[in-house]
Amino acid sequence: MQGRIEMSQKNESRLRRARKARARIARGEKPRLSVFRTGRHMYAQVLTAEGDRTIAAASTVQADLRKELKSTSDREAAAAVGKSIAAKALAEGIDEVAFDRSGFKYHGRVKSLADAAREAGLKF
Repeated sequence: MQGRIEMSQKNESRLRRARKARARIARGEKPRLSVFRTGRHMYAQVLTAEGDRTIAAASTVQADLRKELKSTSDREAAAAVGKSIAAKALAEGIDEVAFDRSGFKYHGRVKSLADAAREAGLKF
C-alpha cells in the first residue's frame, strides 16, 4: 500500500511539471512533440499547436519498430522512436516543433529520443 501512495504523489508531481511546460509551449504556436515513457515502451507524437489533432505518431509498440529492436525499453529503442517520429513529421511538412517531455527528466531515454529526432532533421 505504501508504494502505491508514493507512486501517486510521484505521478502528480510529474503531471504538475507537465502542465507548466505545456502552458509555455501553447503560447509559442508551434506543433508540439510530446513524449511519454513507461517501464516497457516509449511513445512520441506530434500534435498541432492547438493540441486538437495528432499529425504523426511513433512508439515501440508498433510492429515495424519492434522487430528491429532487441528491447523496447532501452536508449536504443528510444533513439529508434526519435528517428521514426522525425521522419514522419518531416513527411508531413513539419520541421520545427516544441519539445514536450511530459514532466519527465531530460535524461536517459527521453534525451536519447530528443537527440535522435534532432539528428534526423527536427528542430527544437
